[in-house]
Amino acid sequence: MTTAELPPGFADKVLSAQSTFRSVMNAMARPGTVQRIVASAGAPDGVMHGTAAIALMLFDHDTPIWLDGAMSTSDVAKWLKFHTGAPIVTDSAMASFALIADPGNLPALDRFSLGSSEYPDRSTTLILQVDSLSHGLAYELRGPGIDGATVLTASIQPRDLFDRLAVNATLFPRGIDVVLVDGSSIVAIPRTTRLAHGKD
Repeated sequence: MTTAELPPGFADKVLSAQSTFRSVMNAMARPGTVQRIVASAGAPDGVMHGTAAIALMLFDHDTPIWLDGAMSTSDVAKWLKFHTGAPIVTDSAMASFALIADPGNLPALDRFSLGSSEYPDRSTTLILQVDSLSHGLAYELRGPGIDGATVLTASIQPRDLFDRLAVNATLFPRGIDVVLVDGSSIVAIPRTTRLAHGKD
């Protein structure tokens, strides 16, 4: 694929970036709630609209990115390089963000950067493309930004994602933040969010 054949980035860079930023900030402020990214953006095959918009808004030449096997195509790499300039790294522990198209094969969380006590913000944020953020299991979530509890109904791989994220409680302020993506819909699971229980 040549540069001329690459899918476009944002239709309107400034307004689209601002709109996407608001959606991501709302998702982080209200963990477990579904937010929608409305900004128009192109995306290569295998990259959902929400993932593409987040990449266009957040990534730059100082943002190392790790791609899982399903994301590691030349088209995705070329699109990211052309539109964001973000370096793609092979060592997941060096990444600021990890793009996961096959979350069923998500590596162990300790393969990513967990940050440090001095710089907890230097952890890797995982962006997981999931099957659904409207159908599936019901996950009751608690934590800062949640009034009591909120229920997320979603079809998520790996099925034990929230069990894995429980390690955040012992790591805080270090830890892993997660953004779930289903098409144009996103849900943030910050490191302070806990699973109360899951049920059918």
